[in-house]
Amino acid sequence: MKAIAIAASLIAGHAAVAADCTADRLTVAGGFGQATFDVRIADDDAEREQGLMNVESMGTLEGMLFVYDTEGPASFWMENTLIPLDLLFADATGTIVTIHPDAVPMDRTPIPGGDRVKFVLEVNGGLAQRLGVAVGDAFRHPAVGEGAALPCD
Repeated sequence: MKAIAIAASLIAGHAAVAADCTADRLTVAGGFGQATFDVRIADDDAEREQGLMNVESMGTLEGMLFVYDTEGPASFWMENTLIPLDLLFADATGTIVTIHPDAVPMDRTPIPGGDRVKFVLEVNGGLAQRLGVAVGDAFRHPAVGEGAALPCD
C-alpha cells in the first residue's frame, strides 16, 4: 500500500511539472528551489524590439521571455522601459549564464548578456536576488526543447 502511495505521489508531481510546461509559464529552478512565472513570449524581431517598453507595472511573478533562433551574443537596453527589471540570460540548454539585476528604467546603456545567449527572461527588478536565483540555475519551458537542462517531460 505504501509503494502505491509513493508511486501516486511521483506521478502527481510529474503531472504538476508537465502542467507547468506551457508556453505561458516558465519555471526557474536551482539551489533556492523553484519559482514559476506567467510569461509573455517575444520570439520574433518585432516582439523582441518592443519587449516591455511602455509597460507601467508587472505582477510579481510575471515576466517576458525572449527566444532567439540560435545561441549567440545578446545585449539589451532599457530605452522606453518604465520599470526596473532583472535580466536573466540563458544558453540553449536554458541554463542561466548571466544575471543583470535592477536594470535602470529609460537607460540606453547596453547590458551585455554574454556570447552564448538563446533566452532572456525579464522579471521585476530585485526579484532574482530576493528569490535567490543564481548563475547556473535553469529554465523549464517548452521553447528550450531538446537538450534542456530542465526538460518538460
